[in-house]
Amino acid sequence: MKIPSTLSIIFFASLLILTLQAKTLDPYKVLGVERNASQREIQKAFHKLSLQYHPDKNKNKGAQEKFAEINNAYDILSDEEKRKNYDLYGDEKGNPGFEAGNAGDQGGYTYFTSGPGQNGFNFRPNEWQNMGGGHGSSKSFSFSFGGSGGHSSFGFGLDDIFSNFFGGGGGQSESFSGSTRSESKSRSAPKSIRAVNVQTYKKEITDKGMTWLLLSCTSSKGAQSYESVIQEVANSLEGALKVGSINCETESSFCKDLGVYPRRTPRVFVYSYRVSDSGSLVEYNGDLAVKSLKTFCQEHLPRFSKRVDLNHFEFSSGTGETLPKVLLLSTKKDTPVIWRVLSGLYRKRFVFYDAEVRDVSDPAVRKLGVDALPAVVGWLSNGEKHTLKTRISVKDIKSAVEDLSALLDGFEKRNKKVASSQAKKPHSETGDKQIPLLTPFNFDALCGDTTPVCIIGAFRSSKARGKLETILSSVSQKSLLRRRSLASSSGDAIGFALLDASKHPSFLNSLDKSGFKSLDKLVVAYKPRKGKFTAFVGEFSTEEVEWFIGSVLNGDVKFAKTRQKPTLK
Repeated sequence: MKIPSTLSIIFFASLLILTLQAKTLDPYKVLGVERNASQREIQKAFHKLSLQYHPDKNKNKGAQEKFAEINNAYDILSDEEKRKNYDLYGDEKGNPGFEAGNAGDQGGYTYFTSGPGQNGFNFRPNEWQNMGGGHGSSKSFSFSFGGSGGHSSFGFGLDDIFSNFFGGGGGQSESFSGSTRSESKSRSAPKSIRAVNVQTYKKEITDKGMTWLLLSCTSSKGAQSYESVIQEVANSLEGALKVGSINCETESSFCKDLGVYPRRTPRVFVYSYRVSDSGSLVEYNGDLAVKSLKTFCQEHLPRFSKRVDLNHFEFSSGTGETLPKVLLLSTKKDTPVIWRVLSGLYRKRFVFYDAEVRDVSDPAVRKLGVDALPAVVGWLSNGEKHTLKTRISVKDIKSAVEDLSALLDGFEKRNKKVASSQAKKPHSETGDKQIPLLTPFNFDALCGDTTPVCIIGAFRSSKARGKLETILSSVSQKSLLRRRSLASSSGDAIGFALLDASKHPSFLNSLDKSGFKSLDKLVVAYKPRKGKFTAFVGEFSTEEVEWFIGSVLNGDVKFAKTRQKPTLK
């Protein structure tokens, strides 16, 4: 190998310094970022510039060319392998370019060749400030010289070349091939948007309760700016939103079935539950900006939770419904995003409610027995109330959805056990109507002023409850009573309910001073509108209770005035 003389090296180096001002298409400069920029910084810069120079938005001369440069720069820097190749060789493919006999402009590198033999060496721009003496670690470069014998190269530290010009070294010499230490660190590749085909759409998207943000395009060209914005929205709503991309060039029949016809520019859709309970595609036609697209996605998150006024909410449970109910109490003016997400995922398994409350001192909150907010209260299908969780803390959407999902799964299992045990209870051959259990939350709905007569079976033991439930279930199914209960406008409608007198003694105390404490079970006919009641304490059989209720409807039973308006606490 023929070693070039020191004078020759100094000559070429001097020539290089004079020509470093040559215009280059450095992707870092195109996007206006530092060479050690993170992927997020690169995405933000690309997003900003692509919006500024997008041909659909910018009609100025040169905008289209500039937009192409921006896309090309992002294509290089967003790909880990291409960026590494560019940093090392000045070319994303890993093949440095040379032009015989002159200086080349190769994507941020300036190359020099030494004539017909194509002997050459290369330096990266912005490296000259690292040259010279000092006490830091020095940089070095690789030089290549070709000849009849082929291509050969050698490397040496810059201190070896320039120590006589810029002072003594003293620092440790390092050998590089055009990359600095900070730039040789591996960079994480950007997340790719998942491809969606017809099978994926049917299996994971259609009517599954989760909102999806979908990009429709015919090729990857021109879609980078859309992908960047979509990925940023997905990151900010992780746990509430999933993203996918539909290629209408390879999935043309699928796009046709969806009604997503390809256009010159990509299209953005949200699989939304706002229009239909089963979900449907809604196109986004706003600006390609993270903030506006995120707002659009939030608007189309599921809304299967019913917003209620806790002070006037008439909650009814245990009336033959099999789904458990859950209520979120929070200080939020609108249904929280997390609760909306859950209402979509569990919409076929739970009935969702949510209410805005001031604080735990709110009487309606105290009535539910909640001592901290936010809180989730649940009701089993038999009417039993459970405080599922209080003082809910939220780190992010994803973890909160996962935690509350586990909570709902556990409550659903408990409800199935209750439903199974109820199914095993004996019922009259005339029917098996379930009698609801009175609670503070459903009292107004079952025995409020809108109910002319409320038949209440009060019990103080599980055995007494089973007896009353069987009798009232049978009696409530009788043709005469059923016919009258349906004629609500006639004033003869009857409501049926059970009351746990051991938990709510105040109810019976409001009727009679003794509170019927000596009785294990009794049947009360209560007229809410008139504030009157009568009680049956005789032989408990289906026939006797049926006779008692018939006498109440016929006016053959004397009613007494209640001591005060009955309530449940």
